[in-house]
Amino acid sequence: MSRNLKASSGGSGLRRRAEAKLRALAAQRKRRPLMAEPCRRAEPGPRSGQSHQRPEAGGPGPEANPRRLVHELQVHQVELEMQNAELQEARNRLEGLLEKYTDLYDFAPVGYFSLDEQGRILEVNLTGAALFGLERSRLLGRPLPRFVAPADQPVFLAFLQQIFAGAGKQVCELPLRKEDGAPFWASFHGVSAISVSAPRQWCRVAVSDISARKRAEEAQHHLESMITTNRELRKEIARREVVEEALRNSRRDQSQLLDQSHHMQEQLRYLSHQLLRAQEEERKRISRELHDEITQTLVGINVHLETLARGATINPTGLRQKIARTQRQVEKSVRIVHQFARELRPTALDDLGLMATLHSLLKDFMRRTGIRVHLTTFTSGRIEQLDGATRTVFYRFAQEALTNVARHAKATRVELTFQKLPGALLMQIKDN
Repeated sequence: MSRNLKASSGGSGLRRRAEAKLRALAAQRKRRPLMAEPCRRAEPGPRSGQSHQRPEAGGPGPEANPRRLVHELQVHQVELEMQNAELQEARNRLEGLLEKYTDLYDFAPVGYFSLDEQGRILEVNLTGAALFGLERSRLLGRPLPRFVAPADQPVFLAFLQQIFAGAGKQVCELPLRKEDGAPFWASFHGVSAISVSAPRQWCRVAVSDISARKRAEEAQHHLESMITTNRELRKEIARREVVEEALRNSRRDQSQLLDQSHHMQEQLRYLSHQLLRAQEEERKRISRELHDEITQTLVGINVHLETLARGATINPTGLRQKIARTQRQVEKSVRIVHQFARELRPTALDDLGLMATLHSLLKDFMRRTGIRVHLTTFTSGRIEQLDGATRTVFYRFAQEALTNVARHAKATRVELTFQKLPGALLMQIKDN
C-alpha cells in the first residue's frame, strides 16, 4: 500500500507539472498565432443551412470532446516525456553509483571473498586476487584452504563452520602462501550472507595482509624480551657487584686470617719444635740416668748375689734357690729398664745412627709380635747425614706406625722403605 500511495502522489505531481508545461505552451501559441492557424482550419465548421445556435447551458458543445481528448493526449505525452527524462536521470545516477561501488569493491584496501561451504571462491575483488599474486579469473572456483598451510587448515575449516552455523561475525588470523610460495600473515573477518538469487549458502570474508603488524608484534615481543632480559641482566650485574664486593671483603678478611694463620702456624711450629726438643732432651736425660745409675746398681746387686751364692755353706740348696730367684728378678728388672730407656730415648740413635736403631726396633718388634718386617733403602747413605731432630722424627714415626700395625692391622708382613726424592727423603711403611 505504501508503494501505491507513493506512485499516486508521484503521478499527481507529474500531472501538475504537465499542466504547467501546457500553460506555458499555450502562452507561446498566443505569441505565435500563425502556427495555430492550421489547427483552426482543421477544426470542423458549421454546415451550410445550419443555424449558429449556442448550445444549451450545461450540455456539451460539438467541439468539446475532441479538444478535451487532444488536451489529455498532450498532457499524457508531456507526462511520458518527463517520466522518460526522470528514468534516464535515474539510470545515469544508478550507473554512476554502480561505477563507484565497483571501484570501491575492486580497489578496497582489503580483499573481499565470497565463499561457499567448502571454501571455494565464488567472487573476489582485485585486491583479494593481488594478495595471492593471481588474476581474478584464475582465482575463481579455487578453494581458499589450498593457500593455507596444511597444519592450519583445520583451524580455517572450523572458522568456516562457525560462520555457516550462524554464530555471527568470526575472526581468525592464519599464515597463508601466495601462488609463488611466498608466505604472509592474513586476518579473516567472515559473516554469513543470505541471497534469494543464490542457489546455495555462501559467506563474505574480508582478508587483509597483516604481515607488517605481525613483524611489528614480533619486534615488539623481541624488544620486550630484550628489555626483560636487560632488566634481569642489570639485576644480575647488581647482584654480582654485591657478591664481588662481598668477595673482596671476604678475600681481605681471608688474607688477614691467612696472615694470622701463617703467623700462628709459625708460632705453633716453633712451639712444637721447642716441645719436641724439650721432650727429647728430657728423655735423653732420663735414659742416661736409668742407664748410668739404676742399671749399674742392679748389676752390682747381681754381683753381690753371685758372691753370696759361692760362699754359701749353710743350707746351700735353699740359699741357692733364693739367690737364683733374686737373680732372675734382677735380670727381668734390667730388661725392663733397658726397654723403658729405649722407648724414652734409644741411646743407639745418638751413638750408632738411625739405621742401626731401626734394625734394633724391627728385631724387637718381630720378636714380640711375630710379624715379619722387611727394611729397604734407596738413599745411598744420605740417612746418616741427617741431623738429630730429623732422625728422631723418622724413628718416632716408624715406632708409632709399627705400634698401629700390631694393634689394628692384623697383618703378617710389613715393608719399610726409604727413598730419595728431589730435596726430600721419603719413608713408606705398608702392611698386607
